[in-house]
Amino acid sequence: MRKKKLTVLSGAGISAESGIATFRDSNGLWEGHDVHAVATYEGWMKNKSLVLEFYNQRRRKALDVQPNRAHEVLAELEKNFDVTIITQNVDDLHERAGSTKVVHLHGELFKSRSTVDENLVYDIEGWELKLGDQCELGSQLRPHIVWFGEMVPMMEVAIEESMNTDIFLVVGTSLLVYPAAGLIDYVPDEVPKYIVDPKIPVINRVSNLHAIEEKASKGLETVADELIKDFS
Repeated sequence: MRKKKLTVLSGAGISAESGIATFRDSNGLWEGHDVHAVATYEGWMKNKSLVLEFYNQRRRKALDVQPNRAHEVLAELEKNFDVTIITQNVDDLHERAGSTKVVHLHGELFKSRSTVDENLVYDIEGWELKLGDQCELGSQLRPHIVWFGEMVPMMEVAIEESMNTDIFLVVGTSLLVYPAAGLIDYVPDEVPKYIVDPKIPVINRVSNLHAIEEKASKGLETVADELIKDFS
């Protein structure tokens, strides 16, 4: 008997419980920086050193934290389900918790890529990417992050996963950041959908929705028990 396919969309709320700051607050700042200075191609062209240092510090912080219970629950669900995680997060906490199929919509913090050939992607050892670090073609390496205004290359993969799932689970995201927020609209009406968040957004357009108004770690424990009882 095949395992049912469980597709998970995760956002900043799941990593926040590990101590990773959410992307930005209401005043448009990210860790004290204007997002346009550190998360756009224009910002990169204006001050590469600032952008590199900003992501170096993000990496240093990410290395100091550990996956939390929410990450672990999702990894454990692979025993009962065919789990694919589509994450808006750039950290590697899902992988470190043991999840084996993770689609990173917004890039990966611990990878760099060529500025002349986007297909040349490299692992970053440790936390530092410096000015002068080059790809094999001799071009400066940049963070492997999808900045504002850039295409989301993994979006088609994420859409296909959402269209062909048996169960859809949203955790730690407000469903306000597009294009990721639109993934739930690709899930067939008859597919059960679960959302775990301390503040459940109003999404009247979605059918067959089960809302669990809790933080990720506590809410996922509840959902996991329910999924295993009802679907595995």
